Amino acid sequence: MSAPRILLLGKDGQVGWELQRSLAVLGDVVALGRATANLPGMDTALCGDLSDLDGLRRTVATLAPAAIVNAAAYTAVDRAETEVALAQRINAEAPAVLAQAAAACGAWLVHYSTDYVFDGSGDRPWREDDPANPLNTYGQTKLAGEDAIRASGCRHLILRTQWVYGVRGGNFARTMLRLARERDRLAVVDDQFGAPTGADLIADVTAHALRQVLATGHDGGTYHLAAAGTTTWHGYATQLIDAARRRWPHLPWRVQAIDPIPSSAYPTPARRPHNARLDTTRLQRTFGLHLPAWQKGVQRWVEALAAP
Repeated sequence: MSAPRILLLGKDGQVGWELQRSLAVLGDVVALGRATANLPGMDTALCGDLSDLDGLRRTVATLAPAAIVNAAAYTAVDRAETEVALAQRINAEAPAVLAQAAAACGAWLVHYSTDYVFDGSGDRPWREDDPANPLNTYGQTKLAGEDAIRASGCRHLILRTQWVYGVRGGNFARTMLRLARERDRLAVVDDQFGAPTGADLIADVTAHALRQVLATGHDGGTYHLAAAGTTTWHGYATQLIDAARRRWPHLPWRVQAIDPIPSSAYPTPARRPHNARLDTTRLQRTFGLHLPAWQKGVQRWVEALAAP
């Protein structure tokens, strides 16, 4: 019996890199980045560029995969306020095309979304069925992508996650470690609440959930995926820098203080939700999972770095 084919888009991103590892045990993974690729024995070039909608259609039709995992997205939250059309194309129109193509060939579509679909009000964790009300263009385009997938009728898993970090690419964690060696004092926002979530955790949960839906044909829908617990960007930075100092005591760490500041003291083009907490009860119950505390993931990330 041949292994199912899995099309992975966004292979070079933080989550995509980890998915190449986690999905490998489920089937034959065809991992694509933005560059055109050619597979041996295929006449048609494969497209992983989400801005090329026709290329995406051709690629899915050529491969006829059992599952499509879309780890690519437009994630420049502030720049999206001026690059609205590009963010809309990548975050909304491309998922719509993938969903239509998935429906046509009977594939499952796994797609990642964000806590930014909510407005950040209140202080309880957001549940999957809470009303969405995004504050910025990024959140609006991600919600539009979700809606298009649900409207397509394709079998799908939409995984909303948050505060993602990984061993590859730029992220808040890497920025904080760099600044801790460059500055005596840091100021970090302390009124936005969420959970730093490792790309490795996201990839492992994805593989577990995808295995279950491929085997049963059930349990599709929208789920929240984040590490357990809650902190602020300030709490995250403090935990991270403390762990790095213990890991590399010999490095010239300059930072002497990490000051908590309100969001209003650090204005950005795009508004951020104050309450980004995600309720993961549905995910854990449906797939029989236990999500570890965010501190464990951050500690593991620090220990896995070759150097900060």
